[in-house]
Amino acid sequence: MLSLPYLITTTEEALKTVPQSMREGALALGATQFETIRDIVLPQAVPGIATGVILSLSRAAGETAPILFTGVAFFITDLPTDLSGEFMALPYHLYMLSTQHQSIEAVRPLAYGTASVLIILVFLLNLTAIVIRNRYRTK
Repeated sequence: MLSLPYLITTTEEALKTVPQSMREGALALGATQFETIRDIVLPQAVPGIATGVILSLSRAAGETAPILFTGVAFFITDLPTDLSGEFMALPYHLYMLSTQHQSIEAVRPLAYGTASVLIILVFLLNLTAIVIRNRYRTK
């Protein structure tokens, strides 16, 4: 829910980048408003929308505060069985390993591993956004 304003803003901006002349041209050729949106506006706005979606997911993956209030647990051995079950989150797990563990020196390698996985996850999501944006721009 906290990523929704960012997602809405990026979607609006992506839709605004489609030139008004293309919309008017499609309408002048007899296309309905729905056909104009479906065939002209959305295909040109997809790179911006996809980039916004992936970047908001990437941003949400690294945020800890919102995750704390949604059911996160420090350690769980099994996968959650339903949507309201407890789950582990990398940012919170990293925080707990780095600050709240009784033997911080012993779990330091695990904390570094968790941080590495989180950084790689965010990097891959951002890289995916760049690839999708570039692929659609060339079309």
